[in-house]
Amino acid sequence: MNSRELFHSVMHYGSFDRMPVWHWKGWPETEARWEREGMPRNADQAAFFGVESLPPGIPCYNFLLPRFDEEVLEETDAFRIFRQADGVVAQHFKGRSALPHYVDFTLKDRATWPEYHRRLQPSPDRIPPDLDEVIARLVATELPLAIDVGSLAGWLRDWMGVENFCMTSVTDPDFIAEMAGAIADLVCWNLDQILPKVKVDIGWGWEDICFRSGPLVSPDLFRQAMAPGYRKIAEKLRSYGCDLYLVDCDGCIDLLLPIWLDCGVNVMFPLEIGAWNADPMAFRRQFGKDLRIIGGASRSWRTAATFRCPIT
Repeated sequence: MNSRELFHSVMHYGSFDRMPVWHWKGWPETEARWEREGMPRNADQAAFFGVESLPPGIPCYNFLLPRFDEEVLEETDAFRIFRQADGVVAQHFKGRSALPHYVDFTLKDRATWPEYHRRLQPSPDRIPPDLDEVIARLVATELPLAIDVGSLAGWLRDWMGVENFCMTSVTDPDFIAEMAGAIADLVCWNLDQILPKVKVDIGWGWEDICFRSGPLVSPDLFRQAMAPGYRKIAEKLRSYGCDLYLVDCDGCIDLLLPIWLDCGVNVMFPLEIGAWNADPMAFRRQFGKDLRIIGGASRSWRTAATFRCPIT
């Protein structure tokens, strides 16, 4: 049973010959320590740890195009402040792994949205010229194949800043819905260009829209602004024979999980246990086999910012 067959068997409740575990990655400092402790430099980490390789992604560019030009505003020996490719001005620290400090945001309101909207349009430049060769190479790996399906909340949160995104979700939810809809439309256009050429095993989205106490925005806003886009993407995936739609969201997802499932998003990752003590088995009892989980690992599985994710 190769990795792709194993993935499908587990995700569709068949029989399998081993429990798949994916090794995600570690911070550079973590990997440097592993090398000091015996891991060969530049090792194939999946092979070294004896786990399955992560699904490779079929090239699918849903992000801003063109990206914003990088503009350095200040630089010292300790940090660098610059405008990133997403238009956000951020302070990045040197010599250590750390989340950046966000300073300013280009996307602020309806007046600044057109600059982003024009960068979220279909374009032949979103499709790599060697797509057929890349597909052939990835299919030959016999790994499950993923395709990016973007982000309907997390990208907006990043581009606007948490405070402005949350305030706008209250004062102008129709604007949030408009932006999320534009991203969903672009994702579906990309899927129409690529999926006639290859059958993928899972659509892989990202949000990170929750924290330890719940979502950053209300479930009502999620239903109004994001649910239509999720449904559109889910229907598009299924029209091409892909019945697995994953969202990557850290934090306490309890209030959003039923909305995602209702919209066709049926795989949760990483389903953090966290300080809120999430219970994967309680989710299984509540939602049955409609829900798939990649992750749900207890803290004893965690080691220095590396993830080992069982699939259930």
